[in-house]
Amino acid sequence: MPQYTLLIYSPGDRTPSAAEMAAEMPAWNAFTESLQEAGVMRGGDALHPGETATTVRVRDGETQFTDGPFAETKEILGGYYLIEVPDLDTALKHAARVPNVTYGSVEVRPVVDFSQAPGSAQAAQATA
Repeated sequence: MPQYTLLIYSPGDRTPSAAEMAAEMPAWNAFTESLQEAGVMRGGDALHPGETATTVRVRDGETQFTDGPFAETKEILGGYYLIEVPDLDTALKHAARVPNVTYGSVEVRPVVDFSQAPGSAQAAQATA
């Protein structure tokens, strides 16, 4: 069955207060529990703010480390869910229920299944 990531973004120009975060936590907990109860959740976590990131690049054989995210954006990646559902439409229905979707956004991306790629051991076994 296909897997999808739900990448959760929030506006980068506004940090919610502690009271706002506490008020929203029950909705996040309920959403997470609904994915678990449906048997579709395969993983997920919140991420620390972008300013805690370190970006790594190798250019001309030299490793470079830069504090912060790769690029400045208007929205900040705050976390993700990994779900396993029959199709994109089902993944989109779950994404539409993410608690911050009314003021942020959720990017839904299919996960590549390399086990089915030509030359993989699993693909070779399937054709044998």
